Amino acid sequence: MTSILNRYSNLKQRIISALVTGPIVITAIYWNEWSYFIVFFIIAMLSMLEFYRLAALAGVMPLKGWGTFNGLLIYSLVFMSEKELIPVKYLYTLPLTIACTYLIKLYKKNEPQPFTSIASTFLGIIYIGLPFAMLHLIAFSKGFYSYELVIGFLLILWANDTGAYFVGLSVGKTKLFEHVSPKKSWEGSIGGGVTALVVSYGISYYFKILDRGEWMAIAMIMVVAGTYGDLVESLFKRSITIKDSGNSIPGHGGVLDRFDSFLIAIPFILALIKLFF
Repeated sequence: MTSILNRYSNLKQRIISALVTGPIVITAIYWNEWSYFIVFFIIAMLSMLEFYRLAALAGVMPLKGWGTFNGLLIYSLVFMSEKELIPVKYLYTLPLTIACTYLIKLYKKNEPQPFTSIASTFLGIIYIGLPFAMLHLIAFSKGFYSYELVIGFLLILWANDTGAYFVGLSVGKTKLFEHVSPKKSWEGSIGGGVTALVVSYGISYYFKILDRGEWMAIAMIMVVAGTYGDLVESLFKRSITIKDSGNSIPGHGGVLDRFDSFLIAIPFILALIKLFF
């Protein structure tokens, strides 16, 4: 499939990939909480593996398998706790498994920079595993599984990305963070923000779980946090002089490239919902 798509331009690849993967993700979220759990479990796992692969390219030796295991353990335990399948007290096992990272590294021989490796292992858990676990707190924030919140969240995020891409491609001239991401522009960011607000306004007509003002507040926070999330990953990739985190999604790069905005936006949206809605 990837080799076939490589024959097309980047724009055509982006469109085809979005038309294939978007409905799969949306359907999984809509179907029930278990299909939602599975699809984001896979996304979280692939994102963490990509992150640790990139860290290895930078000359660091993270515990890829152990870090991914802990990230997915956090993801799974928070889901089961929110679904009331296990008591909340089982979350106290997480510090124990994460702390074992030190012990594993202690028994690794000929490790030139053990604490740098430990730090990169923890960073993968915090940067990727924790935000995906926080997504459950958003999905169950009304006391039950709400696909509307998750789908609405994704649609606004994708609207921001799409608007920023096309507006930036067409009229983008003023650089946003040139030393981090030379192609990103203020015009693109503003275009993405306007698109996200328009989509959030439309969502409010169909997903009544939040009112119009709340959806638009989510859009505004998501635009800012999502933009910074994209820049953070760009900074990481720039530090190891690569363009994309992978090539698993033609036209978009890797899974981490597709969900970088998502990772930074989730904590802010969760705080907004828990504190004000």
